[in-house]
Amino acid sequence: MTVLLDLRKRYEPQIRWVFHFYWRLVRSMTLGVRAVVLDADNRVFLVKHSYVHGWYLPGGGVEVGESFIESLRRELEEEGRIELKGEPVLHGIFHNSHVSPRDHVAVYVVRNYRQDRLPEPNREIVACGFFDPADLPDETTPGTRLRIAEVLEGRPPTATWR
Repeated sequence: MTVLLDLRKRYEPQIRWVFHFYWRLVRSMTLGVRAVVLDADNRVFLVKHSYVHGWYLPGGGVEVGESFIESLRRELEEEGRIELKGEPVLHGIFHNSHVSPRDHVAVYVVRNYRQDRLPEPNREIVACGFFDPADLPDETTPGTRLRIAEVLEGRPPTATWR
C-alpha cells in the first residue's frame, strides 16, 4: 500500500492534468459540489481519496443533466453512505482556480441526514470519518479548512476556493 501511495503522490500533478485536459475537451466549465456535513456535536465529516493527497469535504463533479442537489445526494451516498433527510443549505459557490480556471464548486451545509454506518474503504475513498474542527487531520486541505471555518466560526466566505 505504501508503494501505491508514493506513486500517487509522485504522479498526482500529472493525473490531475490528464483529468482536466479530458474535461476541457468534453465540458466548457467544470462544476462540483461539496458538503460540510455536521453531526450533533458539530464534528465534520471528511474523506480521504485514493487518487489525491489530503482530507476533503465529501463531494464531486456535477454530471451532465444533473442538478447540484442531485449531484450532492449521489456523492454523499457514494462517499459516506449519507442520505439527505432535509434540504441542504447553500453556503456559497467558489471559483477553484488552483485546479483549473474553469472549475467552480458549490458548497452546502448538511445537518439533517441519516448514516447507518461508515463505509468500508474502497478504490475511491480509502478513509473517512467525523472530526472535531479543532482537531482536524494534519493533511486536511487549505480549502477544506476555510469552508469549515466559514460555516462554524461565521467567517465571511471568500470568492475563491482557497
